[in-house]
Formats: sequence, structure tokens, C-alpha cells
Amino acid sequence: MAPKLMRKLSSEYNKYLRVCKLLKKPTMEEFKTISKVSAIGILIIGALGFVISILMKRMF
Repeated sequence: MAPKLMRKLSSEYNKYLRVCKLLKKPTMEEFKTISKVSAIGILIIGALGFVISILMKRMF
């Protein structure tokens, strides 16, 4: 059982290592774009929650 577990762990480790080698630090432009899109998404979800909250309070 131990050799089977070691092979599986080694295989998973190699997959993670390969992904880490492919990763790169985003440029400032990419970072700004991702930040803007994330902020817009958070605002939309917050506004939607606020509208639902107001509607629920008026109904009950």
C-alpha cells in the first residue's frame, strides 16, 4: 500500500510543480484590469442584495 501511495503523491506533486513553473507574475496592466472587473462584480452583487433586501422589507 505504501508504494502505491508514494506514487500517487509523487504524481500529484509533479502536477503541482508543473503548474507552478507555468505561472507568471501579472503585469501592472493585467492587475489593474482584474481589480476593476472584481470591484465591478462586487458592486453589482452588493447592489442586487440591497435591492432584494428593500423589496423583502416592503413585502412583509
